[in-house]
Amino acid sequence: MNRLLRTTLVGLLILAGVLTALVYSLTWRPADKQTLPVSCVAPRAPTLLPGQALKVMTWNVQYLAGKNYVFWYDTPDGSGPDERPTIEDMASSLDEVARVIRDEQPDVLLLQELDEGAKPSHYQDQLALLQERLVDLYPCSVQAFDWKADFVPDWHIFGSVGRKLVTLSRYQIEHAERLQLPVASANLLSRQFQPKPALLLSYLPLSDGGQLAVLNTRLDNGAPGHSAVREQVQATIKLLDKFESRGTPWLIGGDFNLLPLGQFLRLDPGRRGQYSPDSELHLLWDKYPMVPSNSQSSGIDRAQWLTHFPNDPGLDGPDRTVDYLFFSPRLKKVEARVRQDDTLRISNHLPVIARFLLPAAQ
Repeated sequence: MNRLLRTTLVGLLILAGVLTALVYSLTWRPADKQTLPVSCVAPRAPTLLPGQALKVMTWNVQYLAGKNYVFWYDTPDGSGPDERPTIEDMASSLDEVARVIRDEQPDVLLLQELDEGAKPSHYQDQLALLQERLVDLYPCSVQAFDWKADFVPDWHIFGSVGRKLVTLSRYQIEHAERLQLPVASANLLSRQFQPKPALLLSYLPLSDGGQLAVLNTRLDNGAPGHSAVREQVQATIKLLDKFESRGTPWLIGGDFNLLPLGQFLRLDPGRRGQYSPDSELHLLWDKYPMVPSNSQSSGIDRAQWLTHFPNDPGLDGPDRTVDYLFFSPRLKKVEARVRQDDTLRISNHLPVIARFLLPAAQ
């Protein structure tokens, strides 16, 4: 009996070791801080000048999935029947994304949810495909994964994921880092397969020896109590405060997955589940200016500032604002808008665009 027990225990230990090794090999555990390679093709990109205008656009392109599907995450009850878009529809979305970017030609472009090696997007390298169409516009780029695994045992995916933040720039980038944000609480096994939200930080040099810090992010979209979004906002503020104390101008854009003031009660009750009545975003807007502002996104013209249009058959247009640009008070906002007129069928997010004036030379 003792021999049988020992044999069983040894077998279980070996099995546990094999499973641990398998999970370890399939998943990704990034460092808290990583220096990233910067790609700047010849000829050398120009350097920013103090006091110049800078046009910035942030856009979650939804891994080029488009609007012809209802995915499981698009409906409040998770009942969306579609699993992944066709290659043909992604090609059409790619053309449309490139068209809008070419039309706008922002100086700095912040993109979220570009895939590489992911089953839901047919294992495409979507940044490479996009860069082929924009090679003459953006000599400099940096990228960082915020979700990566060779296999995710979720029946909605049941395969690989590889989702990125990407920053493209017409101006020189001299240094870039990936900064890990806090992740949601989960058991040890589940945590290995979760998204790992991050800040993609790029430093653009100024001709007077200074720098502009540009950050790109996509925060958690889980329901209150099941995400680390408050901790992610707090970690972001801590970094922005550090830039301010050093006198470094900065801006950050992305998909924050948080509502502005006054929008929670305007949402259909069935679509409020992932949001808190007291938006965690107030921690940021209490300190720093944002685009769109609360007065814009909750005012009389609020429809012009909606940025999210879920692929929910119960909706016929965008119904909330979750994408923003925040910026240092050292920058001056000149103009801003959400491009809605011809982007509603491209992604479930709409591009937010703003023009700033950089601080003058001291």
